[in-house]
Amino acid sequence: MKLEKQFLEVVQLIKQAQSNAYKAINVELINCNWQVGEYISNRIAQAAWGNKTVDELALFIEKRHPDLKGYSRSALYRIRQFYETYRNSKFVAPVARQIQNNNNHLIKTAKPVVGQMELSDIRTTILSAINWTNHLIILSKAKTEEEREFYIRLSIRENYGKRELERQICSSIFERVKMGNLKLSSKLRDINPGISNTFKSDYVLEFLNLPMPHSENDLQKALIVQMKTFILELGKDFLFMGEEYRIQVGNSDFKTDLLFFHRTLQCMVLFELKTDKFKPEYLGQLNFYLEALDRDVKKEHEKPSIGILLCTGQDNEVVRYSLNRSLSPALVAAYQMQLPDKKLLQQRLHEIIENNDSRKSII
Repeated sequence: MKLEKQFLEVVQLIKQAQSNAYKAINVELINCNWQVGEYISNRIAQAAWGNKTVDELALFIEKRHPDLKGYSRSALYRIRQFYETYRNSKFVAPVARQIQNNNNHLIKTAKPVVGQMELSDIRTTILSAINWTNHLIILSKAKTEEEREFYIRLSIRENYGKRELERQICSSIFERVKMGNLKLSSKLRDINPGISNTFKSDYVLEFLNLPMPHSENDLQKALIVQMKTFILELGKDFLFMGEEYRIQVGNSDFKTDLLFFHRTLQCMVLFELKTDKFKPEYLGQLNFYLEALDRDVKKEHEKPSIGILLCTGQDNEVVRYSLNRSLSPALVAAYQMQLPDKKLLQQRLHEIIENNDSRKSII
């Protein structure tokens, strides 16, 4: 057994080295595509090249350098789009990096020069932290700089593959997280200053394939069976602690629905499932469970637990009134069994922002 443990340590070293090598290759590939896109864009901007010249370049690479794959006509246009989309983005603007020398004078690092053209280097930016396939997905589906940056950072944090990223964009996670941030109470922000972008206003559970209507028991069982996919919807920082988690208060036993632990927030997160619209009385039950968890289950180094009521729908005014005087770290979210309409979510997000701005101006 001792030898086996040591062998596994060697295997871990090999796997870590392979992972590091893959990341290094990806960084160089993304930086290469950036510089090719910059070169093409600058040539066209200077009227030295026309659009047909890009076609000729693709043909030149295909015939003269068949070993270079991924540089067809359409690929070169996407590479150019990649550069032109991000060249003025705030996370790329400082690519002409500055460093301090021994005399504390700021000096610019040398830019790579091709012919007479200086090219920028993005190897230290977030653009180099995801693969080219994910970049193409984001470029084709995200329409604003804020949305693109959101999906880039999400891909980095959650280590998304192609299918995972496509599913999240199709489920409009950007809009749902933005609306979730607007609904965070001051109590939740005080307890966890880094809570933004953690919870959503709506959870999409289309992967359950449950009929409507269904019971809370059916919903709970389906989520347990599909826990891996449910974690994808929640975020990979969520660790599942148990279903029907038992807590005892006095001589009475109670069962909570789904209990998780969030690694970044360092607290338990309780999901209580309801198969109807939100009702104010549901908060009483949730707050009771949170109090029991914090008194009897929470460890000393952990932060207070957070509760989420997952309902089929909610009246925003009823929710706001119900939470207005509550000091409990609770959230109310809806769940749905089909992918949301992106335009409808954008409209809802706009309405929530307008309503919040209106209330601030009155105050």
